[in-house]
Amino acid sequence: MTGEAVQALLRRLQELQAERAEAYRLFEEGHRAYLSSAPHYDFPRYRQLVHEITLAFSGISREVLLIAGRLRDQLARPDLAQHLARLQEREQEKLQLTAQLQLARQQAQDQPEVDAHQQEVRELKHKLIKTIEAISEILQDLKYDSEEVE
Repeated sequence: MTGEAVQALLRRLQELQAERAEAYRLFEEGHRAYLSSAPHYDFPRYRQLVHEITLAFSGISREVLLIAGRLRDQLARPDLAQHLARLQEREQEKLQLTAQLQLARQQAQDQPEVDAHQQEVRELKHKLIKTIEAISEILQDLKYDSEEVE
């Protein structure tokens, strides 16, 4: 029964990761629309989007932490719970980098003559790629370690 419970929790985690990916897609789409409203940015609409995305990420994070707690405390899988803790850290980092990148893109758009803004966009994109790779690696580790149970 324990193996089935673990697998059910991990399936829910996959669903949550898909929800997170969709939230990022909406966040990026909204930011592109915001940038296209220059020079008279529609900040109230963008602020509302940020609020909604923040609520979505918060709810997802809460549920991931609940899953980690069940894995650790009820199902005796602290190894899997540790993967989820690492996943949450990297997801938080990804969200922060995404927000920084959006701000940098706006600065680069508003001041195209300032090379430092373009450089910052490139550096943040690189950091974001590295963070996404780390998230993928954690999910692979989680999958590998969870298959030992089956």
